[in-house]
Amino acid sequence: MKMNLHPLEIKVLLAFKERNGNLKVSTTAEEIIDITKLSEADLRRASGWLNTKKLIEIIPQKPETVIYLTDLGKKYYKKGTPEKQIVEFINKNKTPIIKDIDFLEPLEISEAIGFLKNNGIIEIKPGGVLTIKNTILGEKVQHIQDLINGAYNGMALESLTDQDKKIIEQRHRERGKVKGIFEIHRKMHSLLKLTPQGKQVLSGLSEKELAGEEISQLTPEMIKDGKWREKDFREYNIDLLPPMVIIGKKHPYGEFLQSVREKLISMGFKEVRGSIVENEFWNMDALYIPQFHPAREVHDVYFIKEPKYSAPIEKSILKKVADTHFNGGDTGSKGWRYKFDKDRARRLILRSQGTPLSVRTLANNPDIPGKYFAIARCFRYDRVDATHAPDFFQIEGIVLGKDINFRHLLGLLKLFGKEIAQADEVRFLPTYFPFTEPSVELQARHKKLGGITSSWVELGGAGIFRPEVTKPFGIEVPVIAWGLGLDRMAMMALNIKDIRDLFSPDLEFLRKV
Repeated sequence: MKMNLHPLEIKVLLAFKERNGNLKVSTTAEEIIDITKLSEADLRRASGWLNTKKLIEIIPQKPETVIYLTDLGKKYYKKGTPEKQIVEFINKNKTPIIKDIDFLEPLEISEAIGFLKNNGIIEIKPGGVLTIKNTILGEKVQHIQDLINGAYNGMALESLTDQDKKIIEQRHRERGKVKGIFEIHRKMHSLLKLTPQGKQVLSGLSEKELAGEEISQLTPEMIKDGKWREKDFREYNIDLLPPMVIIGKKHPYGEFLQSVREKLISMGFKEVRGSIVENEFWNMDALYIPQFHPAREVHDVYFIKEPKYSAPIEKSILKKVADTHFNGGDTGSKGWRYKFDKDRARRLILRSQGTPLSVRTLANNPDIPGKYFAIARCFRYDRVDATHAPDFFQIEGIVLGKDINFRHLLGLLKLFGKEIAQADEVRFLPTYFPFTEPSVELQARHKKLGGITSSWVELGGAGIFRPEVTKPFGIEVPVIAWGLGLDRMAMMALNIKDIRDLFSPDLEFLRKV
């Protein structure tokens, strides 16, 4: 038996020998690594072989969960979290303004401001001025920093409070998430025990056995020169698992988006596309969103620095929309009663919703009756967490025709929830949008996803376009419209609990989806 042992196996067995020659009955994996200087991977491999040969027993012990810092966490250990840096910035300046925060990355600013605002720690006043709203709540920022400091050299998860465990869970990196602060390592401890047969083999082993060379493959050269007669060949063990064969596959989210596209095209919808850089006219003005609406503030949309303005908008269309905002124009509405700023209408932003693609379709002589859809990448200022991201995909669409009504819209929304999101339940709630009346919110629930979706989750909004949206473009028939979050729908369809996993670079995770 000893002639069929791999050098790694011999090293592991020899670790059971004490200096006085006595044999240890059992030892831990950590002790063997310390004695042999083998890597964890080599020890796992060798102990697996020895266990298959019934020379040792592997007895699992209680696992230990240890928290460490990611590279991002180590950065925050040295400089402080973005939230802490922003709080310190506010305390040091008389008039702290968001645009003056130039010591952080744009995404860090977005996430930190969102966290501080949503937790009632800061307040954003007109002009982007920041103020501390609640000092006591601000202690939460320091508490997170204390957790980061404690995890620098590793800390046991079992030693933390339930509140701290929740913070770790929300901000940890799993399966290659880039943005995590903490890494959760689950260390599997094991005890290695010699069997009677192992003791017998070990009694005849010595360090000299490691000097020999063992061959695992017979080559043509060995056969030609006859050197195979001088070699020791490793025994072939059919009980060991073969190496995993990795095959290529499409990205699961990419496949999901394509399946949505194919389903809508098969239903007779036409796909429309457009630039992610849009002006305020098509993104908001043409949708009857007033220019004083809070959604136009810097903390809700991303403005383009250069160039700031788009090309001139067609005068006839611009005038009709401006008149509609001022006094309703020819729509029968009273309008918003304010002076429309035509220069602001050309201000460039990153598209904050997919609806500009629908309203551009209305302005481009659509088929009546007609059905159109778009898979639109959108950008909104938001804090990143398990169900929110500052950039996301929307499934946007309109159906227009003489006999189209609200019941058609509800039927389509139910189809999206059941067939595309594969939700267990869907429901509709009344809501408000400046450009639709009546308006409805689609919510869904997926039982398999546990904590993230155990309650109802908003998938998006829909409604019938108001005359103030359709009549300036000469559309006189009803138009139903919707804009739904494809990322959340994909989470349900793919059984993913964290929206960031849709864009994970972790190949092992992606192979399992």
